[in-house]
Amino acid sequence: MADPAPPAIDDETLRAYLAETLSGEEMARVERALRGSASLRQRLEDVRQDRPESTLHTLGAIWRRARLSCPEREELGGYLIEALDPEHIEYITFHLDVVECAFCRANLADLRGQFAADAPSSQTRQRRYFQSSRHLLGSDD
Repeated sequence: MADPAPPAIDDETLRAYLAETLSGEEMARVERALRGSASLRQRLEDVRQDRPESTLHTLGAIWRRARLSCPEREELGGYLIEALDPEHIEYITFHLDVVECAFCRANLADLRGQFAADAPSSQTRQRRYFQSSRHLLGSDD
């Protein structure tokens, strides 16, 4: 049996998309649809223009736009190598897994890619340091 068709993208979904309150999967679905449909992009712009002014300047809207609860990129790097306080690691885990901050998840994915790319060169560098300083260790003869 075929999977059911995804629900249509209505104005409420577009408002949630603009507010970044959709799940990651739903955000990706809307973005794919927007890339493929000029009429949907126009509807998105209409929804953007029709938002009441009060929602643009609420404390929550300002907080989300300024990403005030997002950890810095350096903190995300420390999170990856577990070099932060346990409470801070717990907060970042909450931010990534419960809040599902798309911005921080993308930042973390980028850092993981960089760490993976740097790993071989880091090991090579360590081996070179060891080889160049091995004579300082002396011999056990």
